[in-house]
Amino acid sequence: MITQVILLLMLSIQDSISEGLIPVKHYREHPCIRKCEVNAPMDCKYDFQAEYFYTLTKACRDCPYNVTDCYRSGCIPADGNSRAVFVINRMLPGPGIHVCEGDTVIVNVHNKMSGVGMSIHWHGILQHNSPHMDGVGMLTQCPIHSFSSFQYRFKVRDPGTHFWHGHSGLHRSDGIFGAFVVRQAAEREFHHGLYDYDLPEHTMLVNDWLMELTLDRFANHHQANGDNKPASMLINGRGAHRVFYDNEQNKNITTPHEVFNVERGRRYRFRIISNGIFNCPIQLSIDNHTLRVISSDGNPFNHIDVETINIFAGERYDVVILADQEVGNYWVRARGQADCAVKNAYQQAILRYNGSAEELPDLPTGHQFGAREGKKLNPWNKKATDMLVPVTYLENLRPSNKALQEIPDKKFYLAMDFNNIDNFNFYVGPEYVSPSTVVEAYNHLLSPQINYISNILPPSPPLSQFHDIPQEMFCNADTVQRNCSQEYCECIHTLRVDLNDTVELVIIDEGKIWDANHPMHLHGHKFRVIGMDRLNKSTTLQEVTKLDNEGKLMRNLTSPVDKDTVTVPDGGYVILRIHADNPGFWFMHCHIEFHAAIGMGFVLQVGELDQIPPAPENFPRCGNWPNTMTTTPPPPLADAASSVHTNITSLMTIFFVYLLIA
Repeated sequence: MITQVILLLMLSIQDSISEGLIPVKHYREHPCIRKCEVNAPMDCKYDFQAEYFYTLTKACRDCPYNVTDCYRSGCIPADGNSRAVFVINRMLPGPGIHVCEGDTVIVNVHNKMSGVGMSIHWHGILQHNSPHMDGVGMLTQCPIHSFSSFQYRFKVRDPGTHFWHGHSGLHRSDGIFGAFVVRQAAEREFHHGLYDYDLPEHTMLVNDWLMELTLDRFANHHQANGDNKPASMLINGRGAHRVFYDNEQNKNITTPHEVFNVERGRRYRFRIISNGIFNCPIQLSIDNHTLRVISSDGNPFNHIDVETINIFAGERYDVVILADQEVGNYWVRARGQADCAVKNAYQQAILRYNGSAEELPDLPTGHQFGAREGKKLNPWNKKATDMLVPVTYLENLRPSNKALQEIPDKKFYLAMDFNNIDNFNFYVGPEYVSPSTVVEAYNHLLSPQINYISNILPPSPPLSQFHDIPQEMFCNADTVQRNCSQEYCECIHTLRVDLNDTVELVIIDEGKIWDANHPMHLHGHKFRVIGMDRLNKSTTLQEVTKLDNEGKLMRNLTSPVDKDTVTVPDGGYVILRIHADNPGFWFMHCHIEFHAAIGMGFVLQVGELDQIPPAPENFPRCGNWPNTMTTTPPPPLADAASSVHTNITSLMTIFFVYLLIA
């Protein structure tokens, strides 16, 4: 039904793009693309228009049979599969933002999506002095309502490779994302001497991809028996998955791959970004080429040469490629692992040397051919070896800071897992009741939680409307009043620290159910990754705490790498250190969409309310009306069975409104 509604909406806008009547601004046209200089900032302005859209529209004309049509303005070929998408400026990915350190970015977002609220997060931009611009719907701002606009304005102080994406509902999964690169003046760039070129066209966005709107898959997976396994992937919004038959050429064809052009003998900085959606670590490699990795999440380290990188959802890696092979075409391979391996999801782009024919590389394609041997950075659920290099082995090039003091001011143990709890958001009503559990075991939703708590978003943003939120909605493991290991618990999961505290987070993936991964992303701060290990196939909060008390968790307080996104080994842990110098309400969450959507996250409140910068004048407000919302948790199932049947319609309505509007 959702897809059918969007298809009808599409009919009213297709004719205007078939002749390229609606202009699409590309990063190459923007005046902020320039050589960066010290103390020479600019105001960089962008207009973003969000719309429902579709792949292979009329604007694509005869794509892929006439491949030049695939590059027409307003044509989104994606991987050849027809599906609805959410887009900015009718582009997939959306417009790339390429600016210099110290620039002021101004983005006017116009929401033309009927019935859908939205917001945009600037992933990797820490928003010092501008927390209201972080773009988390219902945490730092109200969603941008349909047919209204919102202006993001902030100064960029965080150089490196970042990206922007929708942060309401599931929008980034369906097309609302794009690159955000902050370059530096040469004299401030640690690795300036390692490459000859750092070009916008060598920015690479990779992600797994569905054949339908993500909300369709979400509802099917959580309410019925649908899977959550992607079958395809994209590189810069392009790729080959669906096969077409060309009668004139008498052969199979596909939509075009992304192409990266290089000159033999030159060194190129590639900026690789994962907008990963599902439990799908991506193994990246380039045939016949070594990857010289120089930074992650915008943070430089002593370079390391590897054959492959695993990149998890939300991470970024900068690599230098020496074009030292024979002139020709070489596959850039993105190979999906974990859930992506179930359906052999993969994608390829082309590294094309100038002077070579415009043709596909000779080597075979397929999921199995992306499993390249050799040294790998950032292994997935493996213990470190000489050939498997975790991020804790990287040596930071930036100086130590207060995050690395010997004893932290605050310390938290956070245990994550898929918990076998009767989640009332999904299983409500007598049709699910059985003598032993809510539903049969094979149908039972396992809730991704932290310390047995599912995070929910508040009815108003606490950053600007803290006193409009019933205070009993906030909780954590120390304040919750129920036995959350036995009963489902949800709240605004909040940890409070003082401004300028050194905070240590020991994050544990107990790994009791699946061999999964949880890439955790923190807003508003970088963290130092001072420890990481996989202990076994599974572990427990108690085991890790005991080992820590015995001094058996090793910590690197000398030169650990800075990051803002890191995966937690299944059956293991990571130890993160933060200098909490940025007051505000900052989200930390798993960057796998379905996990975050149903509660795998928490809010880090840094500082007191009077230490947080005030909201801009006339900042939008939202919330309950009348403000009489009850926050009493639902009763246990045995007591609720007689009443839940009458409440199921309203509960499911609230849930789907949250996904579409919140």
